[in-house]
Amino acid sequence: MVTLRKYCLSLFVAFICFCCKDEKQIISSEERRHLAEAVYDQAIRYPQGSPQCMNLIEEAIQVDSTYAEAIRELSVAYLKRGLPHKWKPLIDRAVLHDPKAWRPVRATAYLKFYRDYAKAIEDLNITDSLTPNFMDYTGGHSFDYWRGIAYLGLKDYQNCIRYFDRHIKNETEETGEDWVEINAFLYRGIAHYESGNSQEALKNFDKILYYFKYSADAKYYKAKILNIEKNRDSALHYIKKAKQDFQQGYFNHGDYVESLKQIYWEDLEQMEKTLGG
Repeated sequence: MVTLRKYCLSLFVAFICFCCKDEKQIISSEERRHLAEAVYDQAIRYPQGSPQCMNLIEEAIQVDSTYAEAIRELSVAYLKRGLPHKWKPLIDRAVLHDPKAWRPVRATAYLKFYRDYAKAIEDLNITDSLTPNFMDYTGGHSFDYWRGIAYLGLKDYQNCIRYFDRHIKNETEETGEDWVEINAFLYRGIAHYESGNSQEALKNFDKILYYFKYSADAKYYKAKILNIEKNRDSALHYIKKAKQDFQQGYFNHGDYVESLKQIYWEDLEQMEKTLGG
């Protein structure tokens, strides 16, 4: 029965698409959107990126070519497969039809998948200008969080620290410091470390370990700072702890692509060797 309903729905979509070729367009834009949403609802019941899912999404877009949510969802499968020449035109179409919703999503894709930090910042700033005096969020984090990462990628440490300061301050005031995403402290700490301010960097790495004792990244950077301070024994202690955390999966990494400043087992091994461990 379910298969029959889907078959009938597809036939209805084909019929509507044929009818809509007539200049008079026998159905309204509201009716087209309603039908497109019904098809899209069927599509997302299949695994993301599967042929069944993508075919139904394409049908929904045939019905309503301005349906930005469906266009964006179609682009995701290509993005995750590393096919930018197919992802980019689709996400641009989604942004065209609903810029407020999908421009920041495109920004995080620029940042995480393509390391195009300048374009990520541009998209975030344009969207942010639409809602002055309001903290915008996308992907579970504030725009300031994403801008902080983007500026770190550009090695603009001053702006990186500035935006993470704002993000952490706002999150602390809203929910308390213990609810701040630990990567905010990690990236702010790395920015301080790479700009030569080891003491401020250490405060951030210690903050991570205060709230969450397992972090290969925090312990790795703490070991590097302790080594700079000629405290080899403590540095060796932390690098060994970092290796334990890494083996348990407690390190910053992405699901589909390498995270910015991601550390690897070889980094920990080399650091331990440098310390004489």
